[in-house]
Amino acid sequence: FVCCCCCVCLLLFFCSSLNTAFIHLIISSDNSSSKQFSTTTMTGEDINGRAIAKTIRQQLKADVDALKKEFEGFHPHLVIIQVGDREDSAVYIRMKVKAGNEAGIKVTHRHFDSDTTETEVLEAIRQCNEDHYVHGVIVQLPLESNHKIDESKVTNAVHSSKDVDGFSHVNTGDLSKKGPLPLLYACTPKACIHLIESTGVSIEGKKAVVVGRSDIVGRPVAQLLLRKSATVEICHSRTQNLEEEVRTADILVVAVGHIELVKGSWIKRGAVVIDCGINSVDDPTKKSGHRLVGDVEYAAAKEVASFITPVPGGVGPMTVAMLLTNTFKAAEDAFVQKDWSLQPIKLKCLRPVPSDIAIARNQPPKLITTLADEIGILPSELESYGQFKAKVRLSVVDRLKHQKNGSYVVVTGITPTPLGEGKSTTAVGLAQALGAHLKKNTFVCLRQPSQGPTFGIKGGAAGGGYSQVIPMEEFNLHLTGDIHAISAANNLLAAAIDTRMFHESTQTDAALYRRLVKKNKFSAIQLKRLESLGITETDPQKLTDEERSKFARLDINPDTITWQRVVDINDRYLRKITVGQSPTEKGHTRETQFDIAVASELMAILALSTDFKDMRDRMDKIVVAASKDGRPVTAADIGVSGALAVLMKDTIMPTLMQTLEGTPVFVHAGPFANIAHGNSSIVADKIALKLVGEDGFVLTEAGFGADIGMEKFFNIKCRQSGLVPNVVVLVCTIRALKMHGGGPKVSPGAPLAQEYKEENLELLEKGACNVVQHIQNAKKFGVPVVVAINAFTDDTEAEIDLLRKLCIEGGALDAVASSHWSDGGEGSIKLAEAVVDASKEESDFKFLYDVDLSIEEKIETICKEMYRADGIEILPEAAEKIALYKSLGYTDLPICMAKTHLSFSHDPALKGAPKGFVVPIRDIRASVGAGFLYPLCGTMSTMPGLPTRPCFYDIDIDPETGVIEGLF
Repeated sequence: FVCCCCCVCLLLFFCSSLNTAFIHLIISSDNSSSKQFSTTTMTGEDINGRAIAKTIRQQLKADVDALKKEFEGFHPHLVIIQVGDREDSAVYIRMKVKAGNEAGIKVTHRHFDSDTTETEVLEAIRQCNEDHYVHGVIVQLPLESNHKIDESKVTNAVHSSKDVDGFSHVNTGDLSKKGPLPLLYACTPKACIHLIESTGVSIEGKKAVVVGRSDIVGRPVAQLLLRKSATVEICHSRTQNLEEEVRTADILVVAVGHIELVKGSWIKRGAVVIDCGINSVDDPTKKSGHRLVGDVEYAAAKEVASFITPVPGGVGPMTVAMLLTNTFKAAEDAFVQKDWSLQPIKLKCLRPVPSDIAIARNQPPKLITTLADEIGILPSELESYGQFKAKVRLSVVDRLKHQKNGSYVVVTGITPTPLGEGKSTTAVGLAQALGAHLKKNTFVCLRQPSQGPTFGIKGGAAGGGYSQVIPMEEFNLHLTGDIHAISAANNLLAAAIDTRMFHESTQTDAALYRRLVKKNKFSAIQLKRLESLGITETDPQKLTDEERSKFARLDINPDTITWQRVVDINDRYLRKITVGQSPTEKGHTRETQFDIAVASELMAILALSTDFKDMRDRMDKIVVAASKDGRPVTAADIGVSGALAVLMKDTIMPTLMQTLEGTPVFVHAGPFANIAHGNSSIVADKIALKLVGEDGFVLTEAGFGADIGMEKFFNIKCRQSGLVPNVVVLVCTIRALKMHGGGPKVSPGAPLAQEYKEENLELLEKGACNVVQHIQNAKKFGVPVVVAINAFTDDTEAEIDLLRKLCIEGGALDAVASSHWSDGGEGSIKLAEAVVDASKEESDFKFLYDVDLSIEEKIETICKEMYRADGIEILPEAAEKIALYKSLGYTDLPICMAKTHLSFSHDPALKGAPKGFVVPIRDIRASVGAGFLYPLCGTMSTMPGLPTRPCFYDIDIDPETGVIEGLF
């Protein structure tokens, strides 16, 4: 009566589904006559969600432990936000905390009372979004508050990268689209698919019916089933003929929150049933007086289903397990550096090459948020300033502290000439070649330009041609306001110095002390001064008269003040001024001066600080003058260093921009390269090195020639940062080397002599001694050198070949001509390949001198080894300062030589590679906050002047469109 063939096929199907129940089937054996089905019962197998969830938690614990061993500090962290005191919510949260502990996942319960407002909940979520130690955030629903709270608004406030519940519109939207699954999606749907697949039943090709249309379960589980190639139908409690629809299901998922809505008699024999419902019904036999049932009539359904989830013990434990799985994935995603998804911007290089501003304006940049996402910067680590630039928080370094650094490349140049060498342009072009063409994760780190040169004679500093930073107007003007903040802080300190001298000169000890100690209590910075004076008493009333006088009086010697006011404009008439001429200052006048803002020690401090705390500590150490008895007077003594840090709190974050080809740029700090070290910031380099990863590249620019900028990069910046450089890129031009070989004098604006526009191998060979000495200098630090020949159209093949030969003979690993100005990154591909090859060479980095040497020995080492001087001459004023600094304990600071950038020597007229000279050291000053001493080898102007025809003649703005003209 039974067809054996059919029975075998059905039996194989159920066996492949791991069904161990007895199978009793009634089938028709004759199409010609209708037969009555006889039915007997079959018992479906429970899908044990508890057991599967336990296995998942055990595997998660193993995975967490493995990543903890591999990466220091890895610890997935889930935060649960609860509003109100619902007991059922508290029970669910305790379950999640317990499960998290078993899986090695930290779970923090943030509980708010029922008087909590929506604003307070959103603020708690914002804090979690920005905390990189938090990887998952869930809001326990419902929110039981006395105030109206929009649950949709709250759940969508959780950033998609931390939305481990999968409720945000971003993750739910991505789930419904074609393409890869989002990293995080709803836990219950995820649990449903896992439970179905645990049975061994293939989803592909099956008819799946989902009863329920919520955004939390019904719709997303339907999307997941579709992705598994099931034929899916969504029903709900109001679907007409629901019973008939359910009967068609090979896979049935029910999530409507209706007690036993789906009857056992509706279910197709052999179906897989996933019951997501959790409903409470009265049951006097239970201690609690109730029991939990699902949305499916379990007992009857089990008689016909092949597999079924019980309630409780089915979907519930698995939902929690999927929540923990999502948290682990979110932590892994945030912690483990991923490949960049950088999308370069295509360049269309025109001939003739247009002006810099025309090129920049015709290349629309990417949104800065898009670029940040492409290179792995989290939204919580970004502070946008408009659409195309943003500050990046230092927390990225902490998040990626386990990440190996990329290759560290310093871009420097030969001794500068008026013809220009194009370091910035070369650095940008090389970054474009590495990032957009060789597909290497690459950052270029540049200094922020001063507005003095922008409106003076030099113009902007965003690179040039088809190797620029964009938007170039924003780069060259205010950027994100760092220089303005430094100016304000600098001038606050200058004002504090003069004001303190005025008040000390016009008040008695008692009056001065009374006014300084506010509300009869010392401030934190005043306690520091007491400590520095060796006064242990901290009660203002208990200090002796002598201690009060010692505390209140700085007794500054006006002739020793080294701290000047600053402004970020070239203004020659501020080189010497008199302050205090108002009658209100009672005759307390003194001569002083203004410096350009980037000459401020605060700029050097910013560039050399490793984090905000380091910057704050350095501000305490700034020495602004000496007292009349010779003691150094610091910013902390004046009581202003905390305020300086407040004014500069945002400056510590580098600014993210982009090149013309859409590769990332950090713009940060812009210290002078003579009285300071002339490099971009340590912070920018550190963040970039972590972001690019082990196989990436960070190019950082050193100011002026290699004898100044590179030497200070190695001996000062690398010493303070602890970073080890891998490659030196030394930029030169054939034109500039011809000038070093004795070519005619070049003046800005004057026609260029024929020697520079025609082939002249003799001049080139004579001038090549300059680049060769720079190569040899770099090799003294144990770092391989690649020479970048910044090519011009007048350069001949013979000249390029000769220069390559001389550079390689001089010790360079390679010398490569690069046409990045006219061709963008494509013109610098060969240079980029040479840099990649050089990075694979063994680097034996070492400093030129030990800081424990005497001040004189360190100066002499630099002059002999870098400049090839015969020696140094310490003039009387410098000798006095050296003796003073030795007595103050400043002898272990590195040296920052302040000399002309136009020659290896102290004499700007000596071109090429001069020999037989002695370097005079006329004075030496201390930048204790920045952390170096700077000897003066000649007169150093720290306030440039404007030329006869400044750049500002050509700069204007269209009042209709807002378009700026004339920048270059």
